[in-house]
Amino acid sequence: MKKNILLIHTGGTISMELNVETGGVILSAANPLAMEIDKIQQFAHITELEAFNLPSPHITHEHMLQLRDIIVNQTMNREFDGVVVTHGTDTLEETAYFLELSTNFEFPIVLTGAMRSSNEIGADGVYNLMSAVRVAASDGADNKGVLVVLNDEIHTATNVTKTHSSSVSTFQSPQYGPIGIVTKSAIHFHHAPLSRAYLPVTVINKKVTMFKIYAGMETDLLISASNLGYDGIVLEGLGQGNVPPALLVGLRHLLNAGIPIVLVSRCFNGIAQDIYAYEGGGKMLKDMGIRFENGLSGQKARIKLLLELCAI
Repeated sequence: MKKNILLIHTGGTISMELNVETGGVILSAANPLAMEIDKIQQFAHITELEAFNLPSPHITHEHMLQLRDIIVNQTMNREFDGVVVTHGTDTLEETAYFLELSTNFEFPIVLTGAMRSSNEIGADGVYNLMSAVRVAASDGADNKGVLVVLNDEIHTATNVTKTHSSSVSTFQSPQYGPIGIVTKSAIHFHHAPLSRAYLPVTVINKKVTMFKIYAGMETDLLISASNLGYDGIVLEGLGQGNVPPALLVGLRHLLNAGIPIVLVSRCFNGIAQDIYAYEGGGKMLKDMGIRFENGLSGQKARIKLLLELCAI
């Protein structure tokens, strides 16, 4: 029996086309994926709607919350076995993680996108969408949280990140790998998340910013964040979680102002740890009250801290 899948479009390259005269990729007046829906109906009964039609750099937290609310409202009123969201790839991982933290459904929510627009040679949008629908309609996808499906791989929203600016195999999960693969005949899962966090939010009313730490960084940028009204700070620290000692003045200023600071490593693999006890080292930072967030990139740690603050 075919399952019922809610398909939500938000825009991005997957719904764009190449302008042959200028060579630029542009938004289409009509979503080109709509013309392919008959091909996708063979895998599930599709209910299709468009939330918005935006390049993913235009997506805000308010759009993410709107998308979450659409999913909640649509699945409350109708019997759906899963949800698929098409999205631009630049910020796909952030929207996916926002949905991971702000929903707690047993059925799968699957995000997909494309690296090549609909009328380019080798366009990957329709294939990725078919794969995402197949994953959402598979029994094995239940209770695995929000998933990202591109290029025949299934990733968790928590771990996946865009690693290449243009390759179709851009989405990877450093250190962990995909949790499953898509083949011509079946969907295969080989492991699953151990736990999930849930942060129910109804409004985005806080501001969180992020700093990538670098050699010789000065403390005035940190102090300015407090003066500009930010409610939380995420640091992508050096190595296992260290910062130049010049930043300590700014960090103490933020902590004294009651602004929470979360630290992750800027390294592609590994986690931040309170190892080094020298000035600016991770042990000193943790003793100061800075929180270490293991296993998240800076952009995802920022999403998590934002939702934590908005859920209070």
